[in-house]
This record gives sequence, C-alpha cells and structure tokens, in this order.
Amino acid sequence: MKRILLVLIVATLFLSCGNDKKKEAKTTEKKVRKTAVVKKKKEEKKPTVIVDENGVANVFISTSDKMKFSTRKINVKANQKVKLTLNHTGKLDKKIMGHNVVILKQGVKMSTFASAAAASKDNDFIPEGSDEVIVHTKMIGGGETTTIEFNAPASGEYDFICSFPAHFAMMKGKFIVE
Repeated sequence: MKRILLVLIVATLFLSCGNDKKKEAKTTEKKVRKTAVVKKKKEEKKPTVIVDENGVANVFISTSDKMKFSTRKINVKANQKVKLTLNHTGKLDKKIMGHNVVILKQGVKMSTFASAAAASKDNDFIPEGSDEVIVHTKMIGGGETTTIEFNAPASGEYDFICSFPAHFAMMKGKFIVE
C-alpha cells in the first residue's frame, strides 16, 4: 500500500511539473509574438513630413516594385519651402517599373493627364509644354533616390500621382496646403 501511494505521489508531482513548463513556454511565446507585432507597427509609422529648424518641410516618400507610395497624404503650409525626396526601394529598372511624383494643379483630371503622360516616354512621362503640373521629380528605378525643392502653392488640395503609364490608378494621393 505504501508503494502504491508513493508511486501515485511521484506520478502526480512529475505530471504537474511538466504542465507548468508547457504553460510557461506558451506564455513566453505569446509575449514574443506580441512584442514582434508592436515593433512592426512602430516601424511602419515613420513621419512623412518633418519640418526642420529653418521651417523647411522635408517630405519623404518611398515606393517599391509594388506600385504603391508610402503615403497618400502630405500636409504643408502655403508658400512653405518643401524638400521632397522620393526613394525607390525596389529592384526593377525605371524602364520597367519607374516611379516619380507629380503634383498637379487644382482642377486637373488625373486620368486625362495620365493619358497624355503615357504618350510622353521621351520626356520621362511628363507632357512637354504642359501647364497642369506644379512640380515633379525625375523618373527613377529600383535603388535610386531623387530630391526636388520648391515653394508650396496657395492653400488648397492638390493631387499627386506617379505618371509612369497606368501607375496613377494605384499611386496617388493628396498634397494638402494649409
């Protein structure tokens, strides 16, 4: 009888210790997953516009081979100096997956402008002599970066697009001047 009791006590202790380790392992795994998710969310929330000590709005936009701008909204102040940097993190050449940023004047229909731009291959897909553009970057490919500087226009809402053929449907946003 003593032996049976001893075997039962040892078996109970053995089984209960294993469960604690399993519970501890699951809890640790959940904590690691939660930490990874939190870190990922923080990394994605980089500011698009950083105003420096001279009042210049430094605008950072990145893109890749996936035809998507990192932001769809840019806010600046009227007549503020803007330094816009476009970074193409993809691998494809600009002849295949080129990107630029074109800020259009108010009232310009994106699809009409994009059609004219598609026919302007020799001019980096910017229609020559067009009066519909406020400013644009050069067309870049994977691994390239380009920067332009300009003064923001009058208060209002302006569209920005990529003028590479057919990209404007997915690569567009609002340039908001307060």
